[in-house]
Amino acid sequence: MADSIMSKAATMEIPINSNGDTGTLPEDDSLEQDLQQVMVSGPNLNETSIVSGGYGGPAGGIIPTSSIKGTFSKPYIRMKSRGVNLPKSQSAASRLAHHTEQHPGSSNHNTNSTEEVSRGVAVEKLDSVKKWGINTYKCTKQMFSEKFGRGSRTVDLELEAQIDVLRDTKSKYENILRLATALTDHFQRIVQTQQALGDAFTDLSQKSPELQDEFGYNAETQKLLCKNGEALLGAINFFVSSVNTLVNKTMEDTLMTIKQYENARLEFDAYRSDLEELSLGPRDAAGVVRIEMAQHEYQIHRDKYERLRSDVTIKLKFLEENKVKVMHKQLLLFHNAISAYFAGNQQQLEQTLIQFNVKLKPPGSDKPSWLEEQ
Repeated sequence: MADSIMSKAATMEIPINSNGDTGTLPEDDSLEQDLQQVMVSGPNLNETSIVSGGYGGPAGGIIPTSSIKGTFSKPYIRMKSRGVNLPKSQSAASRLAHHTEQHPGSSNHNTNSTEEVSRGVAVEKLDSVKKWGINTYKCTKQMFSEKFGRGSRTVDLELEAQIDVLRDTKSKYENILRLATALTDHFQRIVQTQQALGDAFTDLSQKSPELQDEFGYNAETQKLLCKNGEALLGAINFFVSSVNTLVNKTMEDTLMTIKQYENARLEFDAYRSDLEELSLGPRDAAGVVRIEMAQHEYQIHRDKYERLRSDVTIKLKFLEENKVKVMHKQLLLFHNAISAYFAGNQQQLEQTLIQFNVKLKPPGSDKPSWLEEQ
């Protein structure tokens, strides 16, 4: 079908009249549609030929299309609706350039969006640094004013008294923790010495038949003291661990909240002083705007100060309850264990450990294994 259409198209496109001159034919829409179909599904026109005469003409009348320059060198698609003739073999780059000419702003859209995002991030960072600088200046000014007695500060007498008591209590508990840790270290050395002394007595009881009984009694006594000493060490270590958690975690967490509260109090007083100074100034348009902005900042820092004050009050209350509960148990454990040990009451010492759920480590568990020593 393609060959017949091509033959028809070639014959009708270049007709020969009786005088040997080429003529023109009226435009045929059906022929144009046939040509478009050939361009899509038919053979390449550069590899076909055009017949200059009628059907069945001599072979010499066949002209290769590759030798013809001009209209038939490249197939064209006629676009009547837009009035634009574009070659079918046009590259993607040419079509993109043609599209860019029609839409000149589309190629710069992504670049402009990236620049806007980068500019927005830079503006946010600049505003953050600016706010930080202003806040630091105001707080520093307020701090020096309070230190030299020129400025006023907000004081909650009841809360401040509780904070002072907490700091004093933490200092005293740290002293107890330090002394209990020292007692553990010293008693650990005593137990190790008793263990070594018991081993020495056992060895001498085997090598000295005349003093075998005496060395044997002392060896058993030292081993019993060593066993009870390990039990007492377990109770003391449990006491030290609990006090350490109370001091360095629970109390420290409350003190961190107190520090945040004190910083919020300083910021609140700084913006309060700034608002008071602006209120005493002129009441022109610019002054009213500054007063409104200062009032807004003052309200923000006031809310923050009151929220943290409430948090500190609640934490102090729970801390006091937790401290009483923990120390009641730990002090009772410490007393019973010490009393039972120095009274030589092994049974009471073991019952004390069971009562407070103190688990002893097996002998030699703290020593590294033979594989770790290699």
